[in-house]
Amino acid sequence: MNIFTQILHLIGSSATAYITARNLRDWETRPNLLAGFQLAESGSVPFLEKLRDRALAEGDSWLAERLSRHAEDEKRHGQIFAHHLQQLNKQVIDFKKIPQTPTEGQPEERKRSPFFAAFFEGYTPGQLKPENIDWLVFLGSTYILELDASQDFQRMANILPDTDSRSSNLKKGILSIARDEVRHAAYLKEALERRLTPIEAQKIIDRWRQRKVNALLAMVGGLIERQGQLQALTEDREAPEIQVPPAEPELIAV
Repeated sequence: MNIFTQILHLIGSSATAYITARNLRDWETRPNLLAGFQLAESGSVPFLEKLRDRALAEGDSWLAERLSRHAEDEKRHGQIFAHHLQQLNKQVIDFKKIPQTPTEGQPEERKRSPFFAAFFEGYTPGQLKPENIDWLVFLGSTYILELDASQDFQRMANILPDTDSRSSNLKKGILSIARDEVRHAAYLKEALERRLTPIEAQKIIDRWRQRKVNALLAMVGGLIERQGQLQALTEDREAPEIQVPPAEPELIAV
């Protein structure tokens, strides 16, 4: 990675770290941030499970085993964030209940986020499906995401206070997630090096590092345009319905 990319990576990472820290410490914005993490972590599970099945079909049991554990980890991460949302009396919004009213000139489908549009620039959605994605694309891109996520979660945990139980418990949960992300990054890099020479693997990693820098800058630019406003991802939890037992027939008669 050249010095220019390193500088841009530092700028982009610092900007997102500041925004994330501010939103996590603020009780008003914390639920929306946790909901975003829950959606991201839980949403990756089906993708990883399909990749696991593909690896098994291709005879790569080593990779299949690690993808299986990766999927289980992501499922648990989603549960951690969902639990802390519940403690705030919030839940992820039910997007099926939101009427789709696309604005003029926009497709009905949701546009890909600025981050992933830049990160996967040049790839079609079909090329990124688990049954089609090139293994080197998956391993290189996901290695960078998992490596950076481990550092991001570590920083987030460090800024949470220990003065209240909810923040303290959330801190412990995020630290456990950060440790998992380190392990994910390690197996992804090893998988790259099982397919390529160390020099070739590093070239793949450097390529996705550059893409991540571009994606971060695109994301920060989008946040600036929206003045830091994020899409609403939560709603108040619905109180569980109280099941009233039916009256006995003789009481109705009376």
